[in-house]
Amino acid sequence: MYLVAIAWAYVALMMAAAEAISPQGSLFGAFVTLMLYGVLPLGLLLYILGTPGRKRRRRAAELAAQGDAGGHPAAGPADGLAPEREEK
Repeated sequence: MYLVAIAWAYVALMMAAAEAISPQGSLFGAFVTLMLYGVLPLGLLLYILGTPGRKRRRRAAELAAQGDAGGHPAAGPADGLAPEREEK
């Protein structure tokens, strides 16, 4: 996903640069080109494609904040292991 976004940003940046250095172009035209062909579409695309990940992180954070139903904190990675035995 990010590879396509990086490639699109590169193309939009090159279009804006071509607009800026063109004899008929202007810096304002380059800025508009960069915004309308680069920043706005990429922002929208990354926001839409990032929605499932945001939902997963929010759900995981809510579950971690709740703990289990008994009011105990959520188990960590070492909580299911037996304590180490000591030699006497």
